[in-house]
Amino acid sequence: MGLSISIATGLYGISFGALSIAAGLNLWQTVALSALMFTGGSQFAFIGVISGGGAGSAAFSAASLLGVRNAVYGMQIKQSLRPQGRQVPWMAQLTIDESTAVSLGQARMAEKRRGFITAGTGIYILWNLFTVLGALLGEQMGDPAVWGLDGAAVAAFIGLLWPRLKSAQPVMIALAAAVLTALAVPVSAPGMPILITAVCAAIFAVFTSGKVPNATEHGRLRSVEQEPGQEEQ
Repeated sequence: MGLSISIATGLYGISFGALSIAAGLNLWQTVALSALMFTGGSQFAFIGVISGGGAGSAAFSAASLLGVRNAVYGMQIKQSLRPQGRQVPWMAQLTIDESTAVSLGQARMAEKRRGFITAGTGIYILWNLFTVLGALLGEQMGDPAVWGLDGAAVAAFIGLLWPRLKSAQPVMIALAAAVLTALAVPVSAPGMPILITAVCAAIFAVFTSGKVPNATEHGRLRSVEQEPGQEEQ
């Protein structure tokens, strides 16, 4: 899973490299964005504002808004994988949507760690290589959408999300999030729709977390149901 996601997401770097050059950034600026920022949504938000004539501060704000989600991913990865002190800096750099999803989608600790490292490292290497390729090709490629590169990231996210839709509740949450995001796009600043959706999902989780019995309570309830007179005896 980590390798397949790496290839799909890495290929999308061609699109970023080409669009970044078209937006007016030079080769080294484009390379620096992929190597240092390394979060596709923030990078596209940055060059989107620049290409639209926006100031550097506005581009930075848009990229930062989208980058907030990586802090949440970082907390999840730290709690799940328990990295040692010296591992934290490079694991933080590799903490993105795909590496987090691949890791949290595994059952055993070894698989979680392997999935995170495979997806994170693979995407970092391929994303930067294809960014350079896209930047060098520049306008010679034409519209990246003609090559289908605009759909690579979407396909990768659907592939990560699909295995988690195992019951009615996740399906309804996913649909509600999609609708809310679509409604927020035309009326909010770049980067805000995903934050609005994330806040709503967090609020939903807070209000519903207490309604689901834990394993101990569930076992006790089943025991009482099977032997109704046991407690009185």
